[in-house]
Amino acid sequence: MSNIRVRFAPSPTGPLHIGGVRTALYNYLFAKKHNGTFILRIEDTDQTRYVPGAEDYIIESLKWAGLTIDEGPNIGGDYGPYRQSERKAMYGEFAQKLVNSGWGYYAFDTPEDLDAKREAEKEKGNHSFKYGSKTRGEMKNSLTLSEKDVQELLDKETPYTIRLKIPENETVLVNDIIRGEVSFQSNELDDKVMLKADGMPTYHLANIIDDYSMKISHVIRGEEWLPSTAHHVLLYRAFGWEAVMPKFAHLPLILKPTGKGKLSKRDGAKLGIPVFPLGWEGATSEDSFKGFREYGFDSAAMINFLAFVGWNPGTEQEIFSLDELCDAFSIDHVGKSGARFDYDKAKWFNQHYIMAKSGVELVKNVRPIFEEKGHHPSDDFLAKVCDLLKERVVSFNDFWDAGYYLFEDVQSYEEKMIRKKWKLENQTKFDALYEFIENITDFTSENIEVTVKKFMEENELGFGQVLPILRLAMSGTMKGPGIFEVMELLGKEKVLERLKTGYAYFNELKARS
Repeated sequence: MSNIRVRFAPSPTGPLHIGGVRTALYNYLFAKKHNGTFILRIEDTDQTRYVPGAEDYIIESLKWAGLTIDEGPNIGGDYGPYRQSERKAMYGEFAQKLVNSGWGYYAFDTPEDLDAKREAEKEKGNHSFKYGSKTRGEMKNSLTLSEKDVQELLDKETPYTIRLKIPENETVLVNDIIRGEVSFQSNELDDKVMLKADGMPTYHLANIIDDYSMKISHVIRGEEWLPSTAHHVLLYRAFGWEAVMPKFAHLPLILKPTGKGKLSKRDGAKLGIPVFPLGWEGATSEDSFKGFREYGFDSAAMINFLAFVGWNPGTEQEIFSLDELCDAFSIDHVGKSGARFDYDKAKWFNQHYIMAKSGVELVKNVRPIFEEKGHHPSDDFLAKVCDLLKERVVSFNDFWDAGYYLFEDVQSYEEKMIRKKWKLENQTKFDALYEFIENITDFTSENIEVTVKKFMEENELGFGQVLPILRLAMSGTMKGPGIFEVMELLGKEKVLERLKTGYAYFNELKARS
């Protein structure tokens, strides 16, 4: 393929849903696979739904995900502007061309006229009124009015819209890369508004003009846009652009974790899962959401996970870097049916990515979590903590819960295990262990291990009698990384302090039992 140009064209109406991120990802992968261009276009023609901050959120989300934009707002390119609100004059000219060619017409119906017509149709038993070939003759438009009346209305600056005139009795064919040939009957299509009364274009008109003007070669978008594609194909014909019409590929829906129904933004709060890339602060708590980033995900893990929500490489490989995804990606391997959002699988990917990183690499992700708790360790110390804990966490947020005791006193002890493991008759021996540890000069995990083993030999104690006591004293739990590595990180002074505190607690618990 040559001269591949694709676009991700979201509307700034709120936070970017994870389905939108996947659409951007597939466009990006397709472009890079074929040495093409990945374009960001902001479709902000509907100013009534515009949400301040949404555009910045979209751009930040793509940046966090590692999807570099080749052309777009604040970046530039040869086919800008890349915000539809900055291209307004162009749309009006093209809408007028539709009228002049007979593919469009002026509609002077007021909102009240349309409401009255809908009610009248309901009384006849028709609950799905369409402004189209069967009804346009009953409405107030340039097809039913005389040229003189139309001109008078225009001269009076009477508000109007421009509608697309759908041809009658035709089968409109759409050749979709993913779904094959899809057909639509023109008599079932409505005469969609192309230019609104405020002079702004609708999505359909602006979308086609921008794709044509920006020389878009492939339109890769969500399944929800498939029903609109018949109108888009007709618009290409109306403008005489059929020869350069892009190829279409409509992606499957992302389904709820149950596999039933489309994944919605409300599912995130309801199920306790991220359905946005980044957090979003809305006007109310109900409109505020945490994203994958706030849930402690590595952005590369999220991307790897999302790539598999609807696509399969056809091999057993699951872990892909972004570059590897670009090489492996093929639209032909995108499925037609909805793809389930498997959050457990997302966590599996994240766990793998965390384990694959060095402690030094993890510091930048983990530091904010510890600083939020009031701790500001050195990079060197935090890197050692990360190396020690990384195989025991699923998200960046887990590092605190898994290793808080490396920064703060033990908050609770596993009392059941203490009752099982702590023997009062061994108190004297464990006092001796305290002295063994106190006498270590070079406090490394290797020296601690040698010393503890020497103590066990001299006191005829086994690992099962000593190591659990050390674990419980150091961290309060039997779970965790190597105890000698933990002790090295805590340092001798803190280890001795924990032993004193632990012994006292263990004896008190035993006395109460």
